[in-house]
Amino acid sequence: MMSYSFCMLTAAAALLVPCHAFNCPGLPELSDIPGVGGLLQLLSKNSDRLHCNTYVLTVSLPISLDTEFSNVLENFRQRLSRLEGALTLNGKITKAGQKILASNGKKVIFSSALESCEKTGGTLATPMNKEENKAIMAIVEQYNSYAYLGIKESETSGQFEYMNGTPLNYTNWHQYEPNGKGTEKCVEMHTNGNWNDRKCNQYRLTICEF
Repeated sequence: MMSYSFCMLTAAAALLVPCHAFNCPGLPELSDIPGVGGLLQLLSKNSDRLHCNTYVLTVSLPISLDTEFSNVLENFRQRLSRLEGALTLNGKITKAGQKILASNGKKVIFSSALESCEKTGGTLATPMNKEENKAIMAIVEQYNSYAYLGIKESETSGQFEYMNGTPLNYTNWHQYEPNGKGTEKCVEMHTNGNWNDRKCNQYRLTICEF
């Protein structure tokens, strides 16, 4: 497994301005880039030849480009924060669409599972489609343990919703489930990916999403 430091350094490297933004290889003259004024420092590690991936560019960008770049950096910051949260769990990590899924391998009651996920900046894994359900199921299979999902029973008995109170837009209930009718307010995933409503005081695997 890659070390935490290596992961963070790899992610930080992505902050460098992509070469294609300046038509590399063969760096253009600064005068050819509209609105750019500043200092171009070219660094070479082994020779006088300047390599496209070893330079630092300090420029004053047009407002439109500056805004776009700021948005890119903010998006990267958020994704890096999610990755950092997942890494702190020090367990199984996988990806489903834009989500990062991670487990610390611990089996706890629902409230403790939710708390541990929120402490790392995430929440309990909540499948929103078949792909995400399959990714969570892979972790459940690996640990061979049922897992809590980020789904709860609403105020209406037998009706379930996401943790933020919005209705479910995807379900994968086991046949004849849910059937707790107000007595089983949490939801667990089985090793085959099917869901079952369950009491919240059972010990189940913790899987978080970021």
